[in-house]
Amino acid sequence: RHCRMPAMSETNGHVGLILVSHSAKLAEGLADLLSQVAGPTVPIVTAAGAVDGSLGTNGGAVLEAMQRAAADGGAVVLVDLGSSILAVRAALAELSDEELARVALADAPLVEGGMSAAVAASTGCTLEEAVRAAEEARVVAKL
Repeated sequence: RHCRMPAMSETNGHVGLILVSHSAKLAEGLADLLSQVAGPTVPIVTAAGAVDGSLGTNGGAVLEAMQRAAADGGAVVLVDLGSSILAVRAALAELSDEELARVALADAPLVEGGMSAAVAASTGCTLEEAVRAAEEARVVAKL
């Protein structure tokens, strides 16, 4: 069992998710899927696509999403690949120690890890438990 109800945040009740992707459409579609599974109490935000709407990453949007999450119930950060990882690492370097304690990068697949973290977060788990749930998705066989 990953989570315990007493761990819920006082601000919104649940750890959230930040989805960082090169594609805004990919991240928005995944956010819709995860929101349906996790319900309305789990904040799921995207930081995806370049500033001009093309494929890419926007470091400023990533940092802003992390700062908002740190001010709320905290968040698991999930990334797709390449420069998304670099943008997240750069944003993490800009956070205060207090903010860093409330935002965690999961070494997990974006879709499967996102699903696992969303389900865990919906139960009111801690940030660490949601990260662990996401990372466990790395070894789940599909067939």
